[in-house]
Amino acid sequence: MLNIIVLATNNKNKVEEIREVLKGAPVEIKCLADYPPLPPVVEDKETFEENAYKKALHYARILGLPCLADDSGLEVDALDGRPGVLSARYAGENATDREKCTKLLGEMAGKTNRTARFQCVLSLATPGGPALTWEGSCEGEILEERRGESGFGYDPVFYYEPLGKTFAELTMEEKNVVSHRGRAMAQFAAEIDKVLTWLRQRLMEQKPPKPDHTQFENDDWSGHLRKS
Repeated sequence: MLNIIVLATNNKNKVEEIREVLKGAPVEIKCLADYPPLPPVVEDKETFEENAYKKALHYARILGLPCLADDSGLEVDALDGRPGVLSARYAGENATDREKCTKLLGEMAGKTNRTARFQCVLSLATPGGPALTWEGSCEGEILEERRGESGFGYDPVFYYEPLGKTFAELTMEEKNVVSHRGRAMAQFAAEIDKVLTWLRQRLMEQKPPKPDHTQFENDDWSGHLRKS
């Protein structure tokens, strides 16, 4: 139980990326799909860090297990940092990835400054509240049309100049090396032994005390037993 970490997401693409980075680590990675349907969390905070922690703590308390959540998004300079923390819901609550890209490209029409960055904050929370965080970012620019079929979200319009490709044109292995989430996860993976030690300590501290039965030592249960 101490080596179980639950990924607090229903996004299959994120789960796949994170499991790939942690492949071989001495930890059992589960996700929300491994459990019965759980109450959703409202991501209403103003920063990636606050939203990541809120998600991680929400599911950690429900499951009684350490939960790792990420909050990530795209910040576009010409749009004053939008869509930012609203990246997933930028084009509507149930918008498809194509609809998100279409809305973004529409807002970027005619703009000469195309610089942007992906930001990610990871939060690992325990049921009792303490958490660790890691951050990653990746600079790029927004193209005028989609390119590539891999990835998800805004990957087809996010151009990464050092590799001369959009994120949607990279393999998962290539993307995990340079992406915002990949960089944050690399920090997490490099510290996994320390993280597991920290988790053991926190979970032992938060373990509920054993019941105190001394209050029942002088009780006479014989009458109750005869009646039952």
